[in-house]
Amino acid sequence: MARRALILVEGTSNMLQYVQAAQRLALYPITLSANPARYNYLAAEGLEAIRVDIGNHDALIRECSRLRTTYDIAGIIGFPYPGEWVCATAGRLCRYFDLPGPNPESIERCADKFLQRQLLAEAGVPIPAYRLAANAADIESAAAEIGLPVILKPAVNSGGSYGVQLCRNTEELAEHTTYLLGGEHRWPSSPRILVEEFAQGPYYNVDIMGDEVIAICAGEFGPHPNFVARELTYPAVLTDDEHNRIADISLSGLRALSLGWGPTNFELRWTMRGPVIIEVNPRSPGWPVPQLVQLAYGVDLVTQHIKLVIGEGWDLRRWHSQTAAARILVPDRNGILDWIDGDSRAAAVPGVVEVKLYVEPKTAIIRKGDSRDFIGHIIAASPSRAETAVALQRGADLIDWSITPFPAEK
Repeated sequence: MARRALILVEGTSNMLQYVQAAQRLALYPITLSANPARYNYLAAEGLEAIRVDIGNHDALIRECSRLRTTYDIAGIIGFPYPGEWVCATAGRLCRYFDLPGPNPESIERCADKFLQRQLLAEAGVPIPAYRLAANAADIESAAAEIGLPVILKPAVNSGGSYGVQLCRNTEELAEHTTYLLGGEHRWPSSPRILVEEFAQGPYYNVDIMGDEVIAICAGEFGPHPNFVARELTYPAVLTDDEHNRIADISLSGLRALSLGWGPTNFELRWTMRGPVIIEVNPRSPGWPVPQLVQLAYGVDLVTQHIKLVIGEGWDLRRWHSQTAAARILVPDRNGILDWIDGDSRAAAVPGVVEVKLYVEPKTAIIRKGDSRDFIGHIIAASPSRAETAVALQRGADLIDWSITPFPAEK
């Protein structure tokens, strides 16, 4: 009998968790990537990472067909790297090989942030005011119509807050317009920029599997004008009415976008007019969401996603209830990282369950104002919200680093 394989098209911050979960389910994970060297840990485990042009649908079909001569391909999963179009590509592969998978057309519509907003608005789902712009004149006109402050973001591939910035005045608007249009930001085709109302209020993240709301967390970001995540806490502190309103609006958005197969992630703000949808991500959530959901509720999103993909019944029941939180470590300056330590001491704090550092000494730190700025994280969990907060802060206080500014920035 041929060995059952799970095909992973590119990867995400949770790639290793998917590989390990696949192995626990007696599946052999095979990664298809434009750059297999990104996944050096796979070679260390003796796992396959095959080079293929993931932008070439025919090449992917040929490679999967070749693999089918050796393996029983049980399922195919696409990840949002280098863009959410990879998830749609995987959906088309699932359709071609008659495997369970998401609707690729729905994913593509959702990945286009402008079209996403049009569909939500047509369905009466609350969203910020928005305009689509292609040049500096469009941006200036749209900002005047909406009123400052506004947010400028690429209409495609703005995951991880890439290219997203709050513009509080005309100077910041002009500066970020120059960044987006002046050649520093890479566009897959001609520039398409969203100019959005700045929806102000507490931030919430909603995790959905199928059409079931699994969890709602509260999030905090670093200082404006950027949107760099700093902390996530599961579950968010909400009244029953607040929870139900957030869940109802998210499910309305799910229907408006014709989603509802597999994982979907909603980002909202609770504004003066109630919850407003900021973003919808038609894919598996990135780090640290699966870890936090499992710690808080006992629901293993990664394993259950794989079970859905291979046609097995999933189990989304909550097995326990506690508070789980993550603190993301972000540098406050550019320069050369002299040293970073304290991770082992932080890991020994009661309630801290994971500490990871992403950088080594002598690394050049060049902040981008998005998720590429992350240099580490701490995760804590306990039955008590207060105890979790204390453990997280104690752990964070034990980690320190030194950065020598570049000569021109001293």
